Amino acid sequence: MASSHSSSPVPQSNSSDAFFKKEMDATKRFRPVQSLPDVCPKEPTGDPSNLCDSPSLVVDQQRWTIYHSKVNLPAALNDPRSPRNILHYTNRKSLRERRFMKDARIFVLLKIPLAGLYYTHTIFMKPDFALEDSLTFNTVLPWSHFSTAGGKGNRDAASSKLLQEKLSHYLDIVEVNIAHQISLRSEAFFHAMTSQHELQDYLRKTSQAVKLLREKISKIDKVMCEGSLRVLRLSLTRNNCIKAYNKLKLMATVHQTQPTVQLLLSTSEFVGALDLIATTQEVLQQELQGIHSFRHLGSQLCELEKLIDKMMIAEFSTYARNDLNRPLEDDCQILEEERLVSLVFGLLKQRKLNFYEIYGDEMINTAKNIIKQCVVNTVSQIEEIDTEVVVKLADQMRMMNFPQWFDLLKNIFSKFTIFLKRIKATLNTIRSVVFLVLDKNQKNRDLEDTLQKNSAKESLVDTEVAYLTHEGMFISDAFGEGELPAGAADTTSQRNTSPNSEPCSSDSVSEPECTTDSSSSKEQTSSSVTPGGVEMMIGDDMKLTDLELVRLANNIQELLYNASDICHDRSVKFLMARAKDGFLEKLNSNEFVTLSRLMEGFILDTEQICGKKSMSLRGALQSQANRFVNRFHEERKTKLSLLLDNERWKQAEVPAEFQDLVDSVSDGRISLPEKKPAATEERKPAEFLIVEGQKYATVGTVLLLIRIILEYCQCVDNIPSITTDMLTRLSDLLKYFNSRSCQLVLGAGALQVVGLKTITTKNLALSSRCLQLIVHYIPIIRAHFEARLQPKQFSMLRHFDHITKDYHDHIAEISAKLVAIMDSLFDKLLSKYEVKAPVPSACFRNICKQMAKMHEAIYDLLPEEQTQMLFLRINASYKLHLKRQLAHLNVVNDGGPLNGLVTSDVAFYTGNLQALKGLNNLDLNMAEIWEQKR
Repeated sequence: MASSHSSSPVPQSNSSDAFFKKEMDATKRFRPVQSLPDVCPKEPTGDPSNLCDSPSLVVDQQRWTIYHSKVNLPAALNDPRSPRNILHYTNRKSLRERRFMKDARIFVLLKIPLAGLYYTHTIFMKPDFALEDSLTFNTVLPWSHFSTAGGKGNRDAASSKLLQEKLSHYLDIVEVNIAHQISLRSEAFFHAMTSQHELQDYLRKTSQAVKLLREKISKIDKVMCEGSLRVLRLSLTRNNCIKAYNKLKLMATVHQTQPTVQLLLSTSEFVGALDLIATTQEVLQQELQGIHSFRHLGSQLCELEKLIDKMMIAEFSTYARNDLNRPLEDDCQILEEERLVSLVFGLLKQRKLNFYEIYGDEMINTAKNIIKQCVVNTVSQIEEIDTEVVVKLADQMRMMNFPQWFDLLKNIFSKFTIFLKRIKATLNTIRSVVFLVLDKNQKNRDLEDTLQKNSAKESLVDTEVAYLTHEGMFISDAFGEGELPAGAADTTSQRNTSPNSEPCSSDSVSEPECTTDSSSSKEQTSSSVTPGGVEMMIGDDMKLTDLELVRLANNIQELLYNASDICHDRSVKFLMARAKDGFLEKLNSNEFVTLSRLMEGFILDTEQICGKKSMSLRGALQSQANRFVNRFHEERKTKLSLLLDNERWKQAEVPAEFQDLVDSVSDGRISLPEKKPAATEERKPAEFLIVEGQKYATVGTVLLLIRIILEYCQCVDNIPSITTDMLTRLSDLLKYFNSRSCQLVLGAGALQVVGLKTITTKNLALSSRCLQLIVHYIPIIRAHFEARLQPKQFSMLRHFDHITKDYHDHIAEISAKLVAIMDSLFDKLLSKYEVKAPVPSACFRNICKQMAKMHEAIYDLLPEEQTQMLFLRINASYKLHLKRQLAHLNVVNDGGPLNGLVTSDVAFYTGNLQALKGLNNLDLNMAEIWEQKR
């Protein structure tokens, strides 16, 4: 029996406690339906927090509450943002499963089927659960399990009766406890019962008052508020519709951006396309931010902007190629100036500041092609050059003679001059655009400063207006606020469209004509050459600093200098290619002077166009000029040497052309005169060379030397760059003539070189006169060179001073030589002089004879003054030797017979000497032959 009672379904152990605890926990999981709060202040019912959280039908009828919530289980389980929910759910379910299995094992021990257990559990969850119902009672307490057939039937019936009695006992205990609790709270219970009727009356009156109040409020709402609020709602709705319309209109405009950009690019309107893209980007970031349909438009516009960058670079490269490779006629007009201005503005807008390098690269290629094309055209016109045999262009060029090659070089220089003028015009246009942007930046800064000053002055007034504006707000203010955004939206829409677009009509929403079209951009571009059109093309979004713009302008100017250097470098290569076989060194003076003048002219033209001195071509010319000077000097020095080696130092006749040459120099012009007609060349040669009224007896070598000297001077005029070299070479030539003539005449070198028998006094006098002629021209030559030297080069003029001194020394030596000749003669004759009859003595007759020969030899060669000075020196020598001989013979001036004989001989000498031409007034002072008495 004990064992049978232990299997009773009535819980009496810890396991039963767990079972009831499980059910209690299950009930806690369901929130009971909350009742209306009790209006009695003494006995409130329910939890106050629950009362506050309870929904109100009056208040919350339009508000969303947790009772409106609907959970999508798959969505909650698949929520990637809350992966821990599932983990928490599975943990909680696993805990419940373990509890259920534990309870299941208990019921298995109690021999209660699990299905019944599950059903028993679920019946408690039904909303109509009531133990008064017999079916529910039998379900909760399955008495059928205790009434089984078999031998145990009586025992089970007894157990059931015992269980019923126990339950009745429990019921009695519960009733006693309830009665006890009621007795403890009887006062409050009866108070609540007595106040229930009052509460119901109070609630009925309150309900009627609320109903009446609601009716009044409803009438007031209909009469006073409904219409006004409806107007306000309609006004706000209208404003919202206007905003939506303007937004849609703006979206339609933005939607047309890409087609419009494509249209602009098809006409090369890069500036308009870039402005439209920038404006659209600004609209997307400000007005249309967050629009889902435009989420990819920003990146597409960025890619389109990159594409435009590449297109502009390619377009500028094409423009540079077309501009530089068009036919080089005498036309320096800018090719498609509007297109160039538009391209430059676009490149500056995109900060592509190295675009000028493209133009520089194209200049190099074009310069090469110019020379190549000129050579090809010239070679094709020369029949002597077989292009099939001579394939290389350089070899074909080397087959040209000087006139052909000179014409080719002249053509190349002409092409290069036009080429540089075109480059200058194009680069000046580009620089003007850069300076316009720079001026625009300066104007913007000045405008900002002005606005800041004005805003500072009006700050006080603005503060008062703002205070009055925010003092209060009424329904009319709401209308103003509602309408203001619409106007603002219109303004914003018009502002954020492209600068070239026209205002859109409010009657249409998505007309494509409201966007930027190519016609308006083209009109702006066509007017870009005017200041107004250019100002319109300069946008405020061109954020370039003044330093960047100034650096860019300097780089463009440097590009013009590079163009000059490129032309000079290509010309130097062309020149050196022709000079490889020594062609330039073989040119005569006239040819080289002609070439030098052409090159100097081209150099001056390029300097005038570009404003810079390029040294490459000038250096090549200087190098060739130095070689020319060396060859020129060596040829003339060799020629002079040959002339001197064959010069017999006899007076030569002076041809008329040499007299004309000297006459031209006397007029102040040092140059070789042009050849005159043949009739004038039939004039007879003159005996003397007339220079500024003086007669100069000269030799043929000196006449040619004068011509050579003039050739040096003329070369300096034709090739100014060789002035210093020519001065040095001319100095060397003059020194050479002086030293060589000294060797031949004074040094008697002509005896062996020419085969002269002796160097006569006439040879010496003629040599002296030739030297004097050269000395006469040295100051003129010095002045000629001085006018063509730089002030820092004046020190080179000292060469002429040294040469003049050397020539004067040489002339003095010749004079001394002539005196020495007579001195040796006096020494020889007077040493044998004896004072005796007859008078005049043979010695004095011989002396007079030699003096007459000397006079005859030099009188026609030397000027009268020089002849007198020379004979005075000879006379002094004569007196010295005579005085010495008289002292030796002890003849004194005592009036004796010996003195009379000497006086007679001296008188004979004096008479003969003064009888010579030009010496009649010569003061001989013969008294000096006597010793003075002490």
